[in-house]
Formats: sequence, C-alpha cells, structure tokens
Amino acid sequence: MTTSTESVEGLADGTPPRPEVQPPEGWRFATPARDTLGNGIELLSYDIPGQYVISVRTVLPFPLSVEPREVEGVATIMARLLDEGTAEHSPEEFAELLERKGIALGASVTDGGLGVDLDVPKRHLGDALDLLRQALAEPVFPEPEVDRHRKTRLAQIEQERALAPQRAAQAFIATHFDEGDRASRPTAGTTSSITALTREDIVAFHAERVGPTGMTAVIAGDLSGLDVRELAEATLGTWVSPTHVPAPGPTEARRAQDAARVVFVDRPGSVQTELLVGWTGPDRRAPAGWAAYPVLGFMVGGSPNARIDAVLREEKGYTYGIRSVFRPRRVGGLFLTSGSVRADATVEAVRLLLDLLASGRDGFSAEEVRSGVDFISKTAPGRFATADAVADEAATMALDGLTTDFTSQTLEAMRDLDGERLTAAYREWVQGEWTVVIVGDASTYADGVRELGIGDVTVVPA
Repeated sequence: MTTSTESVEGLADGTPPRPEVQPPEGWRFATPARDTLGNGIELLSYDIPGQYVISVRTVLPFPLSVEPREVEGVATIMARLLDEGTAEHSPEEFAELLERKGIALGASVTDGGLGVDLDVPKRHLGDALDLLRQALAEPVFPEPEVDRHRKTRLAQIEQERALAPQRAAQAFIATHFDEGDRASRPTAGTTSSITALTREDIVAFHAERVGPTGMTAVIAGDLSGLDVRELAEATLGTWVSPTHVPAPGPTEARRAQDAARVVFVDRPGSVQTELLVGWTGPDRRAPAGWAAYPVLGFMVGGSPNARIDAVLREEKGYTYGIRSVFRPRRVGGLFLTSGSVRADATVEAVRLLLDLLASGRDGFSAEEVRSGVDFISKTAPGRFATADAVADEAATMALDGLTTDFTSQTLEAMRDLDGERLTAAYREWVQGEWTVVIVGDASTYADGVRELGIGDVTVVPA
C-alpha cells in the first residue's frame, strides 16, 4: 500500500511521486472588444485563438406581443424566410453563395426577440457579413416561399400535437398563463393565425419591427489579422431602416387565476405518460441573484444523480429521466420539471414527483450542494471553449439586456453558495402550487390522479 510519504517523495523503485491535485482557479468569461457601428448596432468581438470557424450572432429584442393577434406567428415565419432571397439575389443564388463560401445561416424567434446565427470559415467573414446584411435588410419574401413555409408550419403544428412533450408544453402555457396574454399561445402561431397569414403581413412586420436600432452583433473566433470593426461597418453598418419602430420594453406574462390545477390530455392506450409540472420562477435579475437557480435545477432534476432521478429512475425504475430547470424570460420566468414515465406508474410517479419537488423546501445536503455548485461552476471553461458557445452565450445575454460580465459574476457567486442560501432561494418560488400537465391514458389513470388530492383535474382531448 502506498503511504502518504511515498505519495510525496515517490516509491522506492524510483516511480515518480503522484502529483497533488489542486482545485481549479477561478474562471471568467472572455472580455470582448466593444464598438458601436454608425447605424447604432452594438458590436461585440471575442478573439478566440485557434477557432477558425467564426461564429456570428445578431439579436434584436422585441416582445411577441407586437405581433398582430390575428396573424400570430408572423415573426417566426418572417425569420424562416430571411435566407429565401434578397433584393440582390434570388433564393437559388443566395443558397448557392452560402454553400460556396461554407456559410451556415439560420434565424429564429423566441419570446425575447429575433436571433440570426451565422457560422463561416475565417477567410470568408467579410462576404458572410454582407450576406447577413442582405438577409436582415433586403429580404424579398417570394410568394412561393411564403406559401411553402406556411404549409410547413401547419404540418409542424400537427406534428407537435402528435408528440407528447410538445403537446404537454402547449397545454402548459395554455393553462398556466392568462388566456389574454401572448405567452399562453405558441410562439410560432396557431393553425388559424398561420392560415390567415399573407405575404403582405410579413412584409409589413419586417418593415416595422426589424432594423438596426437596439440590435447587438456578436462575432467570436480567431480574429487575428482581421479588422472586425471595419468589416462590420462596411456591411452591417450600412443598414438603414427608416420604417423601423423600436420595440416596447418587456412586461411579465400574466398568470391565469386558475393556474394551480391539473390538466390530463387524454391519449387512450398510451404506454408512456408525459409529465410537465411547473410554476412561476425568477428572471436573471432576481433580487437575491441568479446564481442559486442553475444550481437548484441541477440538484433537483439536472442529472441522473439528482434528487428526482435518484428515486423515480434508480430506485423505482419508472423513467429514463426527468429534468428540472429554472427558465428565465426577459421579465419573470418559470420553474419546470418534465419527462415521461411508464404508463402503469402514472399515479405513483405524479405523487412522488410532487413530494420530491416539495422536499427541496426542507433543505439540501452538503453533498448535493457541493455536487451542484461544482458541476455548474467548474465545467464552465469546457462549456464555453468554442466560438459558437461563446457567441451563443453573449447573444443570450444581449437579448436580455446583459453582458457576459453577468455570466462571470454568476459563476463567481456560485462558489459562495451554501445550503442555507440555496434553500431560501428555492422556498421563494416553490410554495406548493403547481400547474400539472399529464399526457396519457385518462380513462385508466385520471381517477387515480384525482384521488391524490393535488387539485382540480380537467380531462381534455389530445
């Protein structure tokens, strides 16, 4: 057996001593170069040596409430059409240019606003930024492509109803949020709103809501030898949109008065049951700080070793995995727990899951705290080692009106968390009220759920 002396001085046979493992040093997010382009776009440049595929992200905040009610989803369809031809290039020409230069471009809309992602080999950054400018400033929205994307979205809606996790998510927002609030309806629109959508609606929305004012552009990768400021100014910086109306500030989504109830989406004969349990949560500007909430999500349901899986997966064998997350919005947020269980375990799984969520109010062990803090804080250097991860984080923060200094400060604050602070943070939001959505065989299990006494149970068709 190796003694402590041998571990320091080496073994008698000349084997070198085992090095002592030291705790990692504190880590901070890279500091970007900051510029403001002539048209007001804020430019953040992260120089990451060795990352020769450059990641570009642009974000433009706006609340989804700016969409006309009758054509909700117009922002999403508009985003999907940005690379379908510009004033300078037909859809085919634009696609060919992207392919020839090795450029990957995509756009999407969330409850926070519009995001456009672009990845390109370093040598083609200038060309890519000009194509990005065209996509943002000069999309033409060809009628055939509008029709194609409208049909695609309608097919997607049907698919979402067929997939249990998506169906649960739809039922959750419709139950948890006030029916008059935009948050209660799908980001990408409903069958009625997409059917009513026309090319003119898309053109009008783009003209009014998409422009350089309030936009942030992030460029991350190996920027040696590049004048990023000049490249961005010569492309994105030339964009002017006199019709652009800056969006109003975000407001917190209104919760429904009867949000604390159970909705059972009936799927006769289902061999699995999808569960989604949630309630109001904090945003990143929580008064006591955001640091506790990623750690809490991990401890409760963030890994196979977390509290929920330790019982429902490892001990009971009811599930392959159930996950919890505190999900911030620009104002307010949600605490969500979701996953599927064996159908015959539905009632018991619901009972145990709610008990496990409630147990966090009683505190967390020192081992749980250390595991959660270490995982979230000490894996950060690996999570943010690539240009795309850096750009994604910077864009996420920018969409929320923050910078990656917030990321660094949050990671630093995590190292000071203890069980008392984490328990207090959990108790602030977890107080026993839940919106519970169950997607499964209601005829077999709804009565058993009612007998749990966890709230009114409403059965709705799939």
